[in-house]
Amino acid sequence: MKIAIGSDHAAFALKEVVRKHLIESGHDVIDMGTYTPERADYPVYGEKVAKAVVRGEVKYGVVICGTGAGISITANKVRGIRCVLASEPYTAVLSRQHNDANMLAMGARVVGEGLACMIVDQFLAAEFEGGRHADRIALIAKLDQAPDSVDTILS
Repeated sequence: MKIAIGSDHAAFALKEVVRKHLIESGHDVIDMGTYTPERADYPVYGEKVAKAVVRGEVKYGVVICGTGAGISITANKVRGIRCVLASEPYTAVLSRQHNDANMLAMGARVVGEGLACMIVDQFLAAEFEGGRHADRIALIAKLDQAPDSVDTILS
């Protein structure tokens, strides 16, 4: 499976561990930076990975910053992205099964190396269930095209 990965400086070391784990697991990994532990802004890498997912260059994206919050917020600003912030496997699995998440965010200051690899593995192994969940994904997609109105999703 083709996966893009990116991080800021705070998560550089964990990104390297996850990247190597994914490669060892047989995935084709596109590293979109950062490439050093020097200061780097998470929005740059969240956007790069998200755009690669939306363009169809990769199937999924994995992004990591200090807490995972900033980079997940950034990714979710890109139309068509459903990025979940997960600190344990259960959320990662259900985000795929119920929300058809196409990106995973984690916090390097929150999860350790072993847990991060487990979360990624569970996220990638899970499949979207469709059914009633597809209706909800359609409502989320409507927000991407909607004008700024609270009532739009309901109409």
